[in-house]
Amino acid sequence: MDFGLVLQTDPPASAVVGLMRRAERNGFRYGWTFDSAVLWQEPFVIYSRILEHTEKLTVGPMVTNPGTRTWEVTASTFATLNDMYGNRTVCGIGRGDSAMRVAGRRPNTLARLGEAIDVIRDLAEGREATVDGQPVRIPWVKDGKLPVWMAAYGPKALALAGQKADGFILQLADPFLTEWMIKAVRDAAADAGRDPDSVTICVAAPAYVGDDLDHAREQCRWFGGMVGNHVADLVARYGEHSAMVPDELTAYIAGRSGYDYSHHGRTGNPDTAFVPDEIVDRFCLLGPAQAHIEKLRALRDMGVDQFAVYNMHDAREATIDAYGSEIIPALTD
Repeated sequence: MDFGLVLQTDPPASAVVGLMRRAERNGFRYGWTFDSAVLWQEPFVIYSRILEHTEKLTVGPMVTNPGTRTWEVTASTFATLNDMYGNRTVCGIGRGDSAMRVAGRRPNTLARLGEAIDVIRDLAEGREATVDGQPVRIPWVKDGKLPVWMAAYGPKALALAGQKADGFILQLADPFLTEWMIKAVRDAAADAGRDPDSVTICVAAPAYVGDDLDHAREQCRWFGGMVGNHVADLVARYGEHSAMVPDELTAYIAGRSGYDYSHHGRTGNPDTAFVPDEIVDRFCLLGPAQAHIEKLRALRDMGVDQFAVYNMHDAREATIDAYGSEIIPALTD
């Protein structure tokens, strides 16, 4: 199993670079960041510094979207980083949540997302693609490689990930839901004539190592609110009780009243009081190191290839070090 670290690009950027360097020293192979231009600093500028100051770390957004940048700009940016540092990027992409909503826009349609996945990959790898009806090719790309991993929750999005994406990003670590969603992605891949095992599975969730569960829950409760934004979209589309979406995913947002993106992804978010302890425990990894190891082994047995640690809490360095000393060695033996 691979491991990734997920950060917000809060200033100073040097702190983000420092934590990524610490992660690589502790055995993490991927460095991810949020991508929301209004809320945080521009990640692609910071990726250049991370790549310069690490040796093998693969970096990318968790996640970008097809709406905040034109597709040829996104592809060219990835291709430039790859040309400078040797194909060490990955494009995590989704419909767009905070990046779109804080600018007063709606998330992109799945049709637009599916088209963007093909175009961005083709352009970044040096092939011709059609952009707004115009054939485009980036002529200087040589031997470029850009895996595109798609974030998804709902049935249509899961199907699209299986049909088109090189990887699937699931932003929660609940074993029941993980198993259900992996099956949906792999079934869609098989139906599309692809090898289901060729789709990399990445589970991303907060992790907090320690014995004080009450404190750990409060540090990670924000995550249930973030996931709740996507769940609310699913309920609006499919209804509160639908055969298309498990109740295990949708039931907990009944008390959700609103969401202020100025607190997005942050400990102490006042809009996450509706998230019960049960959801925090199911969606996150909490407790002593052995509890993390046991849950990660179960996820690995389901087919999860990477666990990406959301590291937005008061023990960032300690979590990285605990994973490096105890948890990563147990999952890579």
